[in-house]
Amino acid sequence: MSSEAAAAEVAVDVRGLGKCYHVYGNPQDRLKQALFGRWRTYHREFWALRGVDLQVRRGEAVGIIGVNGSGKSTLLQVIAGTLAATEGTVATCGRVSALLELGSGFNPEFSGRENALLNGAILGIPRREMGERLAGIAAFADIGAFLEQPVKTYSSGMHARLAFAVAVSVDPDVLIVDEILAVGDMGFQQKCLGRIRALRERGLTLLLVSHAPDTIRSVCDRALFLAGGTTQFLGAAEPGVDAYLRHVREQANTDALAARTDLPPADATGERYGTGHARIVGAELFGDDGRPCRAYRFGDEIRLEVVVEARSPVTGLSVSFLVRDMTGVDLMGTTCFDERVEVPSLSAGEHLRVRFGFRNQLRVGNFGVSLAVHQVRERDYSDNVLFDQIDGAVAFAVIPDPARPVHYKFHQPVTVECERISDGV
Repeated sequence: MSSEAAAAEVAVDVRGLGKCYHVYGNPQDRLKQALFGRWRTYHREFWALRGVDLQVRRGEAVGIIGVNGSGKSTLLQVIAGTLAATEGTVATCGRVSALLELGSGFNPEFSGRENALLNGAILGIPRREMGERLAGIAAFADIGAFLEQPVKTYSSGMHARLAFAVAVSVDPDVLIVDEILAVGDMGFQQKCLGRIRALRERGLTLLLVSHAPDTIRSVCDRALFLAGGTTQFLGAAEPGVDAYLRHVREQANTDALAARTDLPPADATGERYGTGHARIVGAELFGDDGRPCRAYRFGDEIRLEVVVEARSPVTGLSVSFLVRDMTGVDLMGTTCFDERVEVPSLSAGEHLRVRFGFRNQLRVGNFGVSLAVHQVRERDYSDNVLFDQIDGAVAFAVIPDPARPVHYKFHQPVTVECERISDGV
């Protein structure tokens, strides 16, 4: 293919794109910069994007992923033409329809019908032709009589419904969608994704920002992963999503470890209690690689290590843990005694290390681990004595894994069998 033919196949061409903002310490510095900027700088530079290259071919779908503040929305705004680049170039081919931040492009005083006609006029569609499309817009948006009401009276979901219906009604060559579908209900999101797939079959070029990795995998051919305004990955959607999820996990783990606190002191009240004959002096969570960890995906091995110190000679010890969700609901846990693990007796000053290991079957969220040391010998716990207990001794997060969603508090493995049978059998 010649270079001219290859260029004609490109719908979006981004080269060396950068967007810089001037950040001022206080409002007075803006005036100082305007008056004395030739001799001194009163701001610092913040590059929301730097050195981004992206070429999207006609009919291709590219998902743009990254954590909040990574530059995704800035990139789409520059491509859509609502934001000027500081450096680099952007070129688009054909009619571009953009769904950016909620409510953008709509006049809140106009009705839904009037805003639809206005958006069509901006894209060069005659009023009469746009009027003929209103029936389809109304049917897809499904907001009833609110189509004739001012947009300022709409809920966020109604905004999203109308915005998407208008955007796809104008037969765009390039559709830009920035997470706006997240405000709609599940049924509407599926409806939108179905329409996007239908438009793609007719040659639509799509740029999609989404925090839902499964959406990127199912809709997009390629993925652009941004972090700190720079490209971390550009390639096939599947490995792109994997790179993004690794980054999310590592960042969540780093943040959680940095924020962790030591165990409460032995004489603290309200956080730990017991006779004090033995005390928990250390607790840590690890991943299956043996390194400290605070963020797990479904199916990951969670390893909990507890260190106990004897304050006097003790026998019949049992160490236990309990996982609670953020609402305080007890989810799972066990004890050395219940697992019939024999714990050695300790003399005063001796230490015991206990390691628990289990597969993560929990849904996405944050969880706390409570720890306890008991003395118990009878299976009915009639002789149970609590030596030490700490509520919320350590905490961890479970991050999304689109390959295996958990819809309830946790997943219990279930066997499933199915077979075709004859009618009447």
